[in-house]
Amino acid sequence: MGLLYDDAVIIRQSEKEDEPSVITVNCPDKTGLGCDLCHIILFFGLTVVGTDVSTDGKWCYIVFWVVGRPSTRWGLLKKRLMGACPSFWLACGMSAYLAELQPSKPPDVFLLKFCCNDRSGLLHDVTEVLCELELTIKTVKVSTTPDGKVMDLFYITDTSSCEIELAGPDISASSQEPSFLSDAIIEDMFNIEMLEKHQDNSIAFKCPSITFDNLLSPSHTLIQIVCQDHKGLLYDIMRTLKDYNIQISYVRFTTKEKTECELDLFIMQADGKKIADPGKQNSLHCRLEMELSCPVRVALISRIPDTELVVANPVESSGKGRPLVFYDITLALKMLNKAIVSAEIRRHVIDDREWEVYRVLLDEGDGNSVSTKEIEETIWKMLMSWG
Repeated sequence: MGLLYDDAVIIRQSEKEDEPSVITVNCPDKTGLGCDLCHIILFFGLTVVGTDVSTDGKWCYIVFWVVGRPSTRWGLLKKRLMGACPSFWLACGMSAYLAELQPSKPPDVFLLKFCCNDRSGLLHDVTEVLCELELTIKTVKVSTTPDGKVMDLFYITDTSSCEIELAGPDISASSQEPSFLSDAIIEDMFNIEMLEKHQDNSIAFKCPSITFDNLLSPSHTLIQIVCQDHKGLLYDIMRTLKDYNIQISYVRFTTKEKTECELDLFIMQADGKKIADPGKQNSLHCRLEMELSCPVRVALISRIPDTELVVANPVESSGKGRPLVFYDITLALKMLNKAIVSAEIRRHVIDDREWEVYRVLLDEGDGNSVSTKEIEETIWKMLMSWG
C-alpha cells in the first residue's frame, strides 16, 4: 500500500554544529523528482554536502546530507518537500494522483506596488521579505525618480497563504515587450566560444570532466562527473537531466577538498534503454559541460553615465526559474553599497532555450567607486558560493 503521507519525508536535524542534518525522501518515483527536490532545497538556502539516490523506476529513496542555517524553517521545508512527492497525491487517492500527472494550470500572478523614499539596500530588503513569505518574483520593474522616490512593481506568484490582489492583463503585455538584449550582449553571454573565454576569469568555473560508460552496467548508462562545487550544483545536474527526460536510478555524490565534487549517475532514457546513440551522448555532454562551467551568466555593460548589470539563468522545461537569483543580486549590490537606478526581470528565448534575464542599472554618480571586476566577482560569488 506504500508509505503513509507523513513518512514520505523525514528530517533529522543535527545536534552538533559541525554535523550535517539528514533529509530522507521515500516515495513513488517520477521523472524529474530529483530536480524538484533540489529546487526546494536550494530555495531554503541549504548546503548539500552529500546525497545518495536509488530507484527501481517505481519507488525512489533519496538521502540528502545538508547544512542548514539558524533561521532554517525545517517544518515548512518538510511540508514543501512532501508537496513535491507523488506520495502526497497517493494519500489523497488514485484519482488525485492521476490528476497530478496531467499538465498543471499556470499559477496566478499577483501585482505588488511599492512606493516610498529611496535608501541604500531598500530593494534587497523588500526582496528578502517576499522570499520569506515564499512569494516567487516572476517580473519586476523598479524605477527611481530624481526627487529620491522609488516605484517598485513586483509581479509574483503566491505559494503561501498570503492574500494579494491578482494582477491585471498588463502582466501578459509586459512579457511580450521587445527584448532589451542587444545582439552584442547575446553573443557575449550565450555564445559557446565566448563562454570558453570566460573560463579564464573569475565568473566561470573550469571545464568539468564528464565521461560516459555503457559497459559497466547491463541496463544503465553511467555518467561520471568531476567538477567544482557550487551553490545549486545538484540542482543544475538534475535540471539538465529532467529537461532531457532522463530517468535517474542511482546517484553517488561526494565532495573532495571542499571545492571539488565527484558524481556517479546511473541513468536511462524514458523508454528504459541506455543512451547508446553518440549524437545523444554528445548533446547531453555539451549541455552538462555548459551548465556546470557557467550555471549563470554575468555581464556589465557601460551605459554612460551609468553601468548596466545583466544576469541570466536557464529556465526549467516546467517553467521554473533558478531560486533566489534576484535576492542574491540585490544582496551583493547592498554589500557593495551600489545605488540602483532601475531593475527589471524578463524571460527571453535564445537558441530555442528560455532564459530568465535580470537587468539592473547602477548609478555611477553615487560617489561609490567600485570596479567592474569587483562587481562581477561579488555577484558571481554571491550566486555560486554557499554561506
